[in-house]
Amino acid sequence: MLALVPRDLEGVDGSAALSSNEELLQRVATGDRSAFAELYDGTAPRVFGLVKRLLRDHAQSEEVTQEIFLEIWQTAARYDPNKGGAMAWMLTMTHRRAVDRVRASQASRDRDVRIGIRDHAAAFDSVVENVEVLIESERVKAAMMRLTELQRQAVQLAYFGGYSHREVSAMLSVPIGTVKTRLRDGMIRLRDELGVGS
Repeated sequence: MLALVPRDLEGVDGSAALSSNEELLQRVATGDRSAFAELYDGTAPRVFGLVKRLLRDHAQSEEVTQEIFLEIWQTAARYDPNKGGAMAWMLTMTHRRAVDRVRASQASRDRDVRIGIRDHAAAFDSVVENVEVLIESERVKAAMMRLTELQRQAVQLAYFGGYSHREVSAMLSVPIGTVKTRLRDGMIRLRDELGVGS
């Protein structure tokens, strides 16, 4: 699956070279194909897993994962270890790419639906349903704005972005316990704001 480069990782003594993702990215930035192969082997399952969680379609997930690794190959020189870990950098890129694909697919579906129904008047019930969905969406947006910035970041990444607690922890550079506390407090506040029973 997803073979982009040959995996010739054998060292002079026959052992596989193991390096940190940060070191590997720095080597990839210089055009080191073996570093890229090692980086790919070590991180592809997590990247693919996140993409698959967001896209759900296996074939599209493979395609987007290949695009992400091509982007990593091309932009590795932009990685700044002072701004965070290599995995967080790669997962941020992954999330952005996957969300772009979801949005493009949704836009295409929306365009098809608009074309399909443009000559038909909307039924009364669908208008009411659309209004109710819009009102509920606005309520959720307003409730999200009442969270603290830290709670909002955690909730958006975990519940709307599909990241695990560990991934959110890495992306925000905070302990996993802090992420869980922010999520718990944020969800309690959202429930109260929306008037949802416990």
